[in-house]
Amino acid sequence: MRDLTSDTITEAVISTMGDTKDARVAEILESLVRHLHSFVREVGLTEDEWAQGVDFLTRTGQKCTPTRQEFILLSDVLGVTMLVDALSNRRPAESTQNSVLGPFFREDRPQYDEAADISGGLPGTALFFEGRVVDREGAPVTAAAVDVWHSDADGHYDVDVPGQVGPAMRALFRTDETGHFSFRSIRPNSYPIPGDGPVGELMSATSRSLMRPAHVHLMIDAPGFERVTSMLFPSDDPYLDNDPVFGVKESLIESYDRYAADTGPCRGLTDEPYTLLRHTFVLEPLRMG
Repeated sequence: MRDLTSDTITEAVISTMGDTKDARVAEILESLVRHLHSFVREVGLTEDEWAQGVDFLTRTGQKCTPTRQEFILLSDVLGVTMLVDALSNRRPAESTQNSVLGPFFREDRPQYDEAADISGGLPGTALFFEGRVVDREGAPVTAAAVDVWHSDADGHYDVDVPGQVGPAMRALFRTDETGHFSFRSIRPNSYPIPGDGPVGELMSATSRSLMRPAHVHLMIDAPGFERVTSMLFPSDDPYLDNDPVFGVKESLIESYDRYAADTGPCRGLTDEPYTLLRHTFVLEPLRMG
């Protein structure tokens, strides 16, 4: 394995992986090498450009913390997260579609009872959420685990709210015998993805917007059904067509209905203007094998 050239090095690298025991690992690594080498040849990558690329990836890793994952963000803005999701979660149109998980989900969230206030006392327009989880035939899915998390009125998640102690705007619920769950919180706002790291540099270099449309995240898990990781976007959000992480789907755009104080379905529950969000989630049966 000497005197390798730009024409022979790809096969030489692949030949070193011939003893890989896991066939899937071997398949992925061979394809990775072929595509990476083809990319380098196609653009005629220089030594300086490759050094800049290594520096970018190094700084991306260094930016990661327990509450911030810059590599996930990079995957998001390059469309890789949504591509993997689309390949892994092909569902009929009538079922609730998946979207990106995002970097703000937490396992250490509190579990609340029906209609609980999960706002953590943070200021903002009251949001009343009424959800229902059903199967393809419309039958209720009971005892489904429903995770909810979202930003505040300024576009901040609880981990980024100055002075916030403990979780807020995130919770775990269980659907009742009719498949319903509900909660009260505050209306989320659109927000920029982090722009102070390598991903922000990439977005600036390509003149892309950092702004994500407002949304409520939900993850629904029930025995016998495919897990759904999704989000609901307000139909009037100005950033729906420019989501930097490509997470918007038409079926996930919902009306965030606004009501004046003492009017509408939730009058009596608040003496201020509020938003009501309703949605039915349709689960797919678990694929066998």
